[in-house]
Amino acid sequence: MTEKDLIEKQKINEMIQGFTLMDDDFMTSFFEDNKECTQFILRTILDKDDLVVIENITQRYIKNLEGRSVKLDVFARDSTGKPYDIEIQRATKGAGARRARYNLTLMDAGETLPGMDTEELPESYVIFITEKDFFGKGKALYKIDRYIDGEVQFNDGTHIIYVNGAYKGNDKLGDLIHDFKCEKASDMKNKLLAERVKYLKETEKGVKEMNKYWEEFREQFEDELREEAFKKFKKEITEDVEDRTKIETAAKLLGQKKMSEKEVAEFFNFSDSQMKSVKKQITVLA
Repeated sequence: MTEKDLIEKQKINEMIQGFTLMDDDFMTSFFEDNKECTQFILRTILDKDDLVVIENITQRYIKNLEGRSVKLDVFARDSTGKPYDIEIQRATKGAGARRARYNLTLMDAGETLPGMDTEELPESYVIFITEKDFFGKGKALYKIDRYIDGEVQFNDGTHIIYVNGAYKGNDKLGDLIHDFKCEKASDMKNKLLAERVKYLKETEKGVKEMNKYWEEFREQFEDELREEAFKKFKKEITEDVEDRTKIETAAKLLGQKKMSEKEVAEFFNFSDSQMKSVKKQITVLA
């Protein structure tokens, strides 16, 4: 293994250790084929201890042949047939009202069959877990349902829920949000979630699972390397230009006897080697 490979491996491991459940790549790996954790999260958010998840898919694509398709972060289905879309959103831009509407629309389209009565459509949920308080009202949850004249619920079976990632309440939901922002399993409050994080970050098998995203990490790593190299190059060039300018200025002052060698060295804070360069420059200017 080359030095570069070792640096890459170390960098990737550092990235993995720094991930939380709010990070897309880690979240995908965390929930992949993991009905138990998905079930725990839905039970906590919806306050339904009897909810049973029978299907769990990460990064599920729902195709729209007439327009834009959609990719759901976590798609789940419970034992009664209800579908759920769980979206983890760090940026508020991807959690708007029309995004929720669009996801619900395509989810409903995916639930229909030829000849199916629309009254058979199951209830469906889109749940956004946002890093910040999306609506800024300080609530732990924002539940959006449709009402007739603001009074009677329309009961069309669609539900949109926003989980406030800034909530710090001393309850089950507060503990869940706390765990979504933890890097270390040892800092998490829910044992089930902590065990999954520990497996992915602290066991050889789990880290290997995470490394299937290696190419994506590698691209990010290469970008960082290029950026660091450019910054270093720019700094060296700038310093070199400044150094040469100082030496040329000092040579003129010394050559014209406007300053002594000691005064030049002290004024420009030059080393002995830089003073030698100054003297050489005087010869060039002569």
